[in-house]
Formats: sequence, structure tokens, C-alpha cells
Amino acid sequence: MLEKINQLALEKKDISDFHLRGGSDIAYRELGDIITIPDSKITDENLNELLKKNCSEEEIVKFEKDKEFDTGIMLADMRFRANFYKTLNGTGAVLRRVETKAPSMDKLNLPPVLYQLLDAHKGLVLVTGPTGSGKSTTLAAIINQINEQRPANIITIEDPVEFIHHDQKSIVSQRQVGKQTLSFANALRAALREDPDVILVGELRDLETISLALTAAETGHLVFGTLHTSGAPNTINRIIDVFPPEQQSQIRAQIAESLHMVVTQKLFKKKDGSGRVGAFEIMLCNAPIKNLIRDAKIHQIHSVMQTATREGMVQMEKSIEDLIASGTIAQSAKNE
Repeated sequence: MLEKINQLALEKKDISDFHLRGGSDIAYRELGDIITIPDSKITDENLNELLKKNCSEEEIVKFEKDKEFDTGIMLADMRFRANFYKTLNGTGAVLRRVETKAPSMDKLNLPPVLYQLLDAHKGLVLVTGPTGSGKSTTLAAIINQINEQRPANIITIEDPVEFIHHDQKSIVSQRQVGKQTLSFANALRAALREDPDVILVGELRDLETISLALTAAETGHLVFGTLHTSGAPNTINRIIDVFPPEQQSQIRAQIAESLHMVVTQKLFKKKDGSGRVGAFEIMLCNAPIKNLIRDAKIHQIHSVMQTATREGMVQMEKSIEDLIASGTIAQSAKNE
């Protein structure tokens, strides 16, 4: 059955994920939909073979101990981000296709205001949205363009490493949690002693990592990170809520000082069936928004965004409406 997966990976470029579970048919996600192939049962032996081909003995032992394991694997000469896990029926795995060549910003049709980041030298930039919304792709495109355009020391901390960046005008060091570092927090703490200009943190998962990212941004570094949140107010509240109540006033002041931009994105199927396209919400941390964050009036941020479109701010509803008006996506996308 692994040959069948190899074949699908080669033939169907719109597959984003394979879902493989011992005793169940092969399933995959194509343009957002789950599709199952009848009479294509995967066995635990198939999945164990996949593990042995791509993982060390120590990693296999770790999987048996922890019952879940993240790694990168190769299929049909393509890289996939893999999560192996245990189910009631045996072993399961989800393989997410990883495009190793970083895309260009132009090809992703990103909002023009994001090009400002190419000349930014400090501040925290958060790219948010649900799993599978293209956050890693957007960040890879921005990092790639910075790498092409200016001399900088770029450090990425990822789990796992997806897009591979080679030195161009910048120098790039990439670290994978679990392989080249023990944790996001450890690597971020070390990065501050490694003369960085740009730091990419694959995911802001815990209080220590978030605190270090804020400090790095506040002390003159450009820091990119992701969160599984929707919209700027929710994102800011999520960061504040990670901290104990007695620290939250101080953290609001720190966010107001260090936050540069919040980007929220969603992916929609194109009307002509040729793939997917992103809709974006952009919040720039201007003076009025800084004051709202300090004063704990975060619920008023959307009102400021509505009146600041000339600065490049965009609301998600407007972005979706523009895609519908241009005929890129269907009217029904508004309800997704």
C-alpha cells in the first residue's frame, strides 16, 4: 500500500494530507475535502515499515513510550510532516505534504501591506488561523524574500522543519525541535545569544516561549510566530491569558510595545477548481491600538481597524467579499 501512497503523492499535487490508520482504507485531504479510497486497507505493518525507513531506533522507542510522535518523512522523493499516533485499532499517521522550495510572496497573492515586513527590523509578527490555513507557507515566503533582499542573520525554530532555506543575501540557520533542540523555549533562549536579526518561532505554545518571543521583539529583533487563533483581538487575549492574573497588566504593556502586526488567514476553494486562495485579516499595531491594549479595551480593536484601511488594515469579512466580487470564490464561502 505504500506504493499506492507514493503514486497518489506524485499524481495528485492538490493533496495536502494523507490519513493512514491500521485496518482502515487510505484517506487523503484534497482542496479541503477528505476522500477515502475503497479497498485500500493500510496495515500496522505498513506503518511500522514507514517508521523504520524514516526514523532511528531511539525515535521508534520514543513513539512506543509516548504513544505519539512528530517527525519528517520522505515519500516519492517528497517531504512530509508526519504525526504517528496510537488508536483503538492500532497505529495511525497523518502525513502533511511539505513543499521544500519556499514560495514567492507574489505567487501567494499576499496583501500589499505584508511587503512592509521586508524592511522591518524589530517587533513581533503573529500569523494566525486554523490548522491547514497556510500559516507556514506565508511565513516561509516572507523569510525567503528577506533572505533574497537584505543581509541578515535568520534563525528558524520549527517542529518539524518544512521549507528549506539556503543562504542568499542573508545567512539562515534552521533548527528542528526534538532533533537540533529540545524545545522552542530552549532554542529561543539560545537564539538571543546568537546575534540574530530575524527569528521564526514555528509555534508559540507556552508561557515561557511567548515571554521570550515578546522580550526578543522588544529588544530589537524581528520575531515571527504562529498561533491557532482567529482574529487580532482573540490572538492578543490568548497571549495575555497564558500569564497569571498578577502579570497581565505588565504583559499588556509589553505587547503594546513589541507587537507589530497580526495576520489572520483562511483558505478557500477557488470557484474554477484550480486550487485554493487565501483571505486575510491584517491588524497593524498603531498608536490607537497600542492604547487599547494597554487599557484592556481589546474588544474595541475591530472598530479601529475599520477606520484604518488607508494604513493597510484589512478585515476578514472585506477580504472574503473582495474574493467573491472578483469571482475567485463562490458566494457560499461566506458561510464557511
